[in-house]
Amino acid sequence: MKDFGALMKQAQAMQGKLEQAQKELENLTLLGQAGDGMVRVTLRGNGQLARVDIDDSLMVPGEAEMVGDLVAAAHADAKRQLDARSAELMNKAAGPLAGMPGMPKF
Repeated sequence: MKDFGALMKQAQAMQGKLEQAQKELENLTLLGQAGDGMVRVTLRGNGQLARVDIDDSLMVPGEAEMVGDLVAAAHADAKRQLDARSAELMNKAAGPLAGMPGMPKF
């Protein structure tokens, strides 16, 4: 039963670390870019799109589809960064339990 008690303590510590990692993610802001930085999006740690910046040179009649594609690409860039950072924080918080069978993958 001693091993079970140690495992429970480890699980409780992991829960606290996971909660801290979640708070850290909530405060995170990531910048995604496309078109050599001509389109930039700011994505919050909760996944909310906070800002879109488009270079004035792209504001040309008939280029709306290209601008839309660049916005989507910039958002995808920021989302990849967010997913990677989230996985990094959560795996770090899970510690040695991260690799155990049955544990969720972050």
